[in-house]
Amino acid sequence: MIQLRLGCSGNEVRQLQNLLNHHLRPSHTIRVDGIFGPQTEAAVRQFQTSAGLSTDGVVGIQTWKALDQGITLTSETGLASANAHDASWIKIAAAEIGQKEIPRTSANPRILLYHSTTSLRATSDEVAWCSAFVNWCLRQVGIAGTDSAAATSWLHWGLISAPRLGAISVVRKVTGENHVAFYISETSDYYKLLGGNQGDQVRISKYYKSHWLTQGHRWPNQQQ
Repeated sequence: MIQLRLGCSGNEVRQLQNLLNHHLRPSHTIRVDGIFGPQTEAAVRQFQTSAGLSTDGVVGIQTWKALDQGITLTSETGLASANAHDASWIKIAAAEIGQKEIPRTSANPRILLYHSTTSLRATSDEVAWCSAFVNWCLRQVGIAGTDSAAATSWLHWGLISAPRLGAISVVRKVTGENHVAFYISETSDYYKLLGGNQGDQVRISKYYKSHWLTQGHRWPNQQQ
């Protein structure tokens, strides 16, 4: 997507304004006129803050990705923004949204970087990397993870946690597959998790409770 900033105009700005009106919480009605003026810039800054992005008012690739996914740290959780700041690793994870496997070609070097934080140190982006992604995100904020590529390794790490924003959540598919990611929110029907190797990329996905069972939620032990 094209980079947008104060003074831009056109159809891309209209698209931006529609997305901001849809995703901002509390609700924020921007006139959809295709002109990137001060009101639109203020709304962009508000969204960037809620998504844990750099608050510069410029709509670059990371802001477009967050808007496309509809990610904010507080809009769907009902938690105060102060609680979101307790999970600084969520901002790191959100900034990686859109990183994906590269089929039939060389591996995505970003995913290999995630792999480098586990003892497996896989050299292919087709090797399961959900646990590697969690390890990498935590390492960016100075927290030691499990150093393991196994999703279930997180069940014995840190402290038992309630399902709260940023908790490391391990879920198990009824067919036996395990997955680990960061908890965002849930409804009566599904969990919403932010993680890697979700549809071969970093994104927010719904895990339906009819098919996925929670194995546990964990939180960093500050002495780790």
